[in-house]
Amino acid sequence: MQTLPLGLATVLLTLPPLALPLLAPGPAAAQKRIPKLPGYDECPLGYVNDLKQHCNSPIYYEVKPTDGKPCDSGWMNIGAGYCKKKTLGIF
Repeated sequence: MQTLPLGLATVLLTLPPLALPLLAPGPAAAQKRIPKLPGYDECPLGYVNDLKQHCNSPIYYEVKPTDGKPCDSGWMNIGAGYCKKKTLGIF
């Protein structure tokens, strides 16, 4: 059995903990299925009503609830209580 040099082994052992923050979900995440927010019966732009409690999209959009406030800079209101992150500066 071949062993790794000590320096390489150390690097390989420290990489997984460094990558964990990149894997943790943030306040907004790309979603194909989102819940309908209280007070809304319709779905936001780009999503289709599943006639239950969720909205579905064939495209991954990065969305977050508006919480009754205007969307942050770089985000656009897509209705039904959600903001979508702008891509390419427009949509």
